[in-house]
Amino acid sequence: MLRVLCLLRPWRPLRARGCASDGAAGGSEIQVRALAGPDQGITEILMNRPRARNALGNVFVSELLETLAQLREDRQVRVLLFRSGVKGVFCAGADLKEREQMSEAEVGVFVQRLRGLMNDIAAFPAPTIAAMDGFALGGGLELALACDLRVAASSAIMGLIETTRGLLPGAGGTQRLPRCLGVALAKELIFTGRRLSGTEAHALGLVNHAVAQNKEGDAAYHRARALAQEILPQVDIASGMAIEGMCYAQNIPTRDRLEGMAAFREKRPPTFVGE
Repeated sequence: MLRVLCLLRPWRPLRARGCASDGAAGGSEIQVRALAGPDQGITEILMNRPRARNALGNVFVSELLETLAQLREDRQVRVLLFRSGVKGVFCAGADLKEREQMSEAEVGVFVQRLRGLMNDIAAFPAPTIAAMDGFALGGGLELALACDLRVAASSAIMGLIETTRGLLPGAGGTQRLPRCLGVALAKELIFTGRRLSGTEAHALGLVNHAVAQNKEGDAAYHRARALAQEILPQVDIASGMAIEGMCYAQNIPTRDRLEGMAAFREKRPPTFVGE
């Protein structure tokens, strides 16, 4: 169960400069909140574009890119959690209404930005978790696939559905889905554009956990946050690298290291003595 005594800091909006927003009440489409108290180290990104079901439009992508760039430099971020502020939706994929207004050259540039966004998520220095409490279609699933871990409500619907719209996954889906599920199954899901429930996705290994949805519509978020709490005690990457360096320094002068190197050079089994 989630610890109810967690202290919450307010959501902090982040606006992409020079862009109009489709966020709730005309606000930012991306908000950030760092948890405090016993959950200090967990940072949440709230996707909040209700009129477009969190579709990946220009403003949305710009704000998310800027948010990730800022958080990447924040060493207090130990776990990054992606969630939705729109009930029943994680991310509905590309904003096709916006795309219809783009020239071919503009589409190409925008898809490259989408790939860059997914790569930024995949390369984020702290563990990332997607809390999928609703639809995660097309680019929405690609965003979740870019995360390290995925938690879904059993009733959530997800799929790379681009082929049903005359398109193909263009933001890493053709690469990350087969690495997650295997080539043959990934091909089947992409070729057919099939949609999976959270329960089906869990059975295939596409998501780490599937949970029954609650009345508030945020069951996956609560499970993802509990998972983030489990990760918090683990050492951060900077400290881990420092520890590894100290251990390696202790290994350098040992007799066994020299014996191992000599055995490799002489093509014989090493004889270790524990010194």
